[in-house]
Amino acid sequence: MVSKFERRKDTVQELTESGATHVGKIAMIIAGAVRDVTREIGDWISDGIEMREASKKAQADEGRTAARTDPDEEFGAGESDPRK
Repeated sequence: MVSKFERRKDTVQELTESGATHVGKIAMIIAGAVRDVTREIGDWISDGIEMREASKKAQADEGRTAARTDPDEEFGAGESDPRK
């Protein structure tokens, strides 16, 4: 026969083990969520950086195109500039 003390000890032990297991699983869930959120924020920031770089390249390309195009050369002799 198991004594009253030993039954209580076994109960406390089982509760402690169960609690530790559940806390560990919860911690893994939280750690996974933090990892996923961090990854999404990083991807979002990367998208913003890529958009900014693309915008700068487009502006630079637009500047080069405008500098190369002389409105007088664009139209032949006797033609009028449709932009006027």
